[in-house]
Amino acid sequence: MFLTANGLNIHVQVEGPPGADVVLLLHSLGTNLHIWDAQAAALARQYRVIRPDLRGHGLTETTPGPYGIDGLARDALAVLDALGVTKAHVAGISIGGMIAQSLAAQAPARVDRLVLVDTALAIQPAQNWLDRAALVREQGMGAVAEAVLARWVTPPSLSSPAAQGLRAMLLRTDPEGYAAAAEAIAATDLTASTRGLRHPALVLVGDADAATPLASAEALRDAIPGAELEVLADAAHIPTVERPEAVTRAILRFLQPDAAADPYAAGLAVRKAVLGAAHVARASAAVTALDAPFQDYITRSVWGGIWTRPGLPRHTRSLLTLGLMAALGREGEFVLHVRATRNTGVTPEEIAEVLLQVGAYAGVPAANHALKLARQTLEDMDRPA
Repeated sequence: MFLTANGLNIHVQVEGPPGADVVLLLHSLGTNLHIWDAQAAALARQYRVIRPDLRGHGLTETTPGPYGIDGLARDALAVLDALGVTKAHVAGISIGGMIAQSLAAQAPARVDRLVLVDTALAIQPAQNWLDRAALVREQGMGAVAEAVLARWVTPPSLSSPAAQGLRAMLLRTDPEGYAAAAEAIAATDLTASTRGLRHPALVLVGDADAATPLASAEALRDAIPGAELEVLADAAHIPTVERPEAVTRAILRFLQPDAAADPYAAGLAVRKAVLGAAHVARASAAVTALDAPFQDYITRSVWGGIWTRPGLPRHTRSLLTLGLMAALGREGEFVLHVRATRNTGVTPEEIAEVLLQVGAYAGVPAANHALKLARQTLEDMDRPA
């Protein structure tokens, strides 16, 4: 989709359940939103994933340079505004990680957690970026393609299909967009502003990254109180493509509460994500001494012990719950979980399919009654508040 934000025509891809927590993914210099494909596919099972093409990259409009990292961060904030998002986890790779740092510094209340991949407080020397900007403006992207690709992936990966895809992305990048963004990197040192961040942060770095090496990652980790650092084996500057499974595992681990360490906190987080924070707040306010132990039990054991398990996507668990509640005739729970489909990504068409299955295996009367409840609930949900 395309949207107008910060005076710019921006290409953005949005996936995942509409009511779920949001993850904003920001790509690197000379690429586009597709370097996050593997991670987006996994994250969209339980998060609302937003991936814009940066100014001058992919299908987003190119404006004359130079650009600034703070201005690129305002582009990203404008995307969130246009999509009605008040708060998001933000992940960025390379220049995307610098933009993420700036975004968090400019609008700290808009950011939940930060994932900073193969990036830095500053990427020096500045003259290298200025020289590269001049070169691509004069000779085009082909003048830097081979040298850049050799820094993006490790030598064994250079001939892989993934590396060739990266090369194609680079060659299709608008030279002015690339040059202007390179100038933004040249002019940026985020040390002072990033030291003021107080967000939970994960710093990821490939062990073979020459562009933003381990020393840069360590300095970034040390600048953010409590930040974690994870080194990715056999990876260079674009591990989202070269080592996608490792990056995906690290991000999911960081974004999800540790159910083993604190099942109540993990269960509460998932319960809010599925049923909605407002519903959970109302339920919590109504807890009495009589039902407090039971509420604690279901939060820890059902939401924290079952819904947090990685074996099934949240969307699938939602479908299963609807089918079970319909088959068992649990009207209140069935209606509650029909309402939750706004947060789990289950569609009315999928509800209809589940109830057909219920009719075949649990009986027509149960399915017919559940269908009436579902129709009424969906109609109520669509009425203006």
